[in-house]
Amino acid sequence: IANPWSPLPDEYLAPRFPDLEIVKIVTLAGEISRAIESVATNNGPSRSELEAIDVEDLDDGIHDFDVTTDYNEPIAQLIATIMSDAVRTRASDIHFKVEKETFYYAFRVDGDIGTKVEIPMKLKDRLDAFLLNLMKLPTEIRNTAPGISGRFTISYFHRPIDIRYERHRTYRGYHVTMRLLDKSNINVTLGKGTLAFDDETMFALQRVMKIPAGIIVMSGPTGSGKSTTLNAILRELNRPEVNILTLENPVEDEVPGITHCDLRGPKEFKPMIASFMRSDPDIILMGEVRDFESAELAIEAAVTGHKVLTTIHTPRASQIIERFEQLGIERWKIAQTLKAACAQRLVKLLCPYCKEPVHGIGETDRKTFSLDDSWGNIPLFEAKTGGCSECRNSGYSGRTAILEIIPITPKVSDLLSKGQMTPYELEMKIAEEGVLPNLRRNGLRLLRDGKTDLAAVSKVIDMTYTDD
Repeated sequence: IANPWSPLPDEYLAPRFPDLEIVKIVTLAGEISRAIESVATNNGPSRSELEAIDVEDLDDGIHDFDVTTDYNEPIAQLIATIMSDAVRTRASDIHFKVEKETFYYAFRVDGDIGTKVEIPMKLKDRLDAFLLNLMKLPTEIRNTAPGISGRFTISYFHRPIDIRYERHRTYRGYHVTMRLLDKSNINVTLGKGTLAFDDETMFALQRVMKIPAGIIVMSGPTGSGKSTTLNAILRELNRPEVNILTLENPVEDEVPGITHCDLRGPKEFKPMIASFMRSDPDIILMGEVRDFESAELAIEAAVTGHKVLTTIHTPRASQIIERFEQLGIERWKIAQTLKAACAQRLVKLLCPYCKEPVHGIGETDRKTFSLDDSWGNIPLFEAKTGGCSECRNSGYSGRTAILEIIPITPKVSDLLSKGQMTPYELEMKIAEEGVLPNLRRNGLRLLRDGKTDLAAVSKVIDMTYTDD
């Protein structure tokens, strides 16, 4: 057991095994998960089991959904099995999709969507209705709403897993995406777990966190861990004497001592931020800058002496300034308030049990990815084709975050306010002030350390140029 105070032994095991003495042995949660995975080889229900499900058999009374319970209702058992497998395999998302005459589900694990598992087409409406029922939504909504958003919670061995549900109709039916938010599987402490940054990155990040006021922006594609890193930063900044307010859509990780607010519609954004400004805040987290209004509100909050943390979608940290301009913010306002531009990616890690040694990188790849000849003789590792049982035959196991940080120093701010500066010119100017962590350099560090391979790095980072 990972939690010695868990009620599981007394409330679940003792009544079922009254003649046995229950002995608690404390170990790491990861070791327990590994043990479960070693014996739980279920790859989902068989085709014959799926075909045997009665489409008319649906219990509308299930709301507290424990996916480790055996259900008599076939649809409930099917979904419980799928969700249980998703949690067990550390999936971040489950996709249900209709394509022509095919209905299937698939998991996204470590950033990649895996094998599609086909489900009989006759089950799609019942499965759809069951999921809507979990959120206590009327099934009629599926025929009228172009998109449906919702949330519900499942239980996996007494472990609550939040599910963020998104459904939109398609030409052939619908596409459902369910994001699994397993708090026990997320390490949101800077310097540990997924956020185990190198010393250079941690030093630069700690300096940025000490900025008293201004905007700190984290960029990156969806699923790159931006929000997780910002939440970790908030945990570091969270002290009794500091008033921290967040506006998120949705709230994913509640931190004790921080006031979290959920955004229930786009019309709420401006009045909520206005209310925040009158609530004596020290730090404000705005979920995302996506239009002129949200960008302007972030600028206004920073100008009035607040520290603002937010996210934006740009490929590189240096392009954040350009993106603010595209949204209609004047360059001098950006120069006055932006204090740090950051970009993040999640890189897949090689499976430590089956990774294979390789002697250097070939000439073609060195030219393609702008690597000097020394990379031809460096001992490296790569993923084993077909992997092993420990990594579910993928060759990779887990991901780690890499971070690019551009501090907007007074000198850089002055240059920005005086005239145009391209993203590349900004990077060169920052480089003159010392070596700072960037995505390419950190990706190559992971490669040199034998933690990942070139295929994984080049998938999430543009390696075809160098700014060193």
